[in-house]
Amino acid sequence: MADLLWYQYALIGLIFAWSGFVRTSLGFGGAVLALPFLLLVVNDPLLFLPIIAIHLLIFSSWIAWQGNRQIKRESGNAPVQSNIDWAYLRKALKIMIIPKLVGVVGLLTLPANIMTSIIFGIVLVYAIGYVLNKPFQSNNKYVDYVLLALGGYVSGTSLIGAPLIVAVFASHVAKEQLRDTMFVLWFILVVIKMISFVFAGVDLQLIHQLWLLPCAYAGHLVGERAHRYIIKADTGVFFRVLGAVLIFVSIIGLVFSPS
Repeated sequence: MADLLWYQYALIGLIFAWSGFVRTSLGFGGAVLALPFLLLVVNDPLLFLPIIAIHLLIFSSWIAWQGNRQIKRESGNAPVQSNIDWAYLRKALKIMIIPKLVGVVGLLTLPANIMTSIIFGIVLVYAIGYVLNKPFQSNNKYVDYVLLALGGYVSGTSLIGAPLIVAVFASHVAKEQLRDTMFVLWFILVVIKMISFVFAGVDLQLIHQLWLLPCAYAGHLVGERAHRYIIKADTGVFFRVLGAVLIFVSIIGLVFSPS
């Protein structure tokens, strides 16, 4: 990134601010909603994925910790529900961990463009149901297992498995717990991805964190206000917002998928 033009740096900074806003307000989508636009500036995923991964590690741990501290402060000594659904998180991780590792080492034989199209197509079906306030319910735990496994694999290959994973989590986790539960999940999945980057000798672009972290933080501050609004809204509004974002994510993914 040392030889880019000034407007490319400006665009990258704005996109990372957008990424921080989306990540904090919804608890997902920071990578998948930013990466297609970043690739329009510089068509090199390995240039941006380490930066996105480090941002995820920092903001996911920070926001989950803040949520837990706020609940304790508001409740005093009274017993309260955790801001994280640990039970479902453990259950989902048992399903996702092997596909995640397979994705990291690139063992799956399906071409990446076909896999990406399948994933975003499935997410689009989920999203339309949410917008219509009729979220898809499989009533079959094995369907959810398949979707979580696919999400884990895509997360292992490119960090854009969030829409598919959230589509399942939103059906099983209370909306008050959804964002912070997802952040703990992202932290675990990204740690695995970062280990693969280190072993592969990928440049982590650490010097560029000095100016891109503040950009993401600016988006984070605005995202906090948006998240409080979404949480206070009724359940129908929450799922319609979630569905609209998933539709946008799916369309962006399908349009910008390599042919």
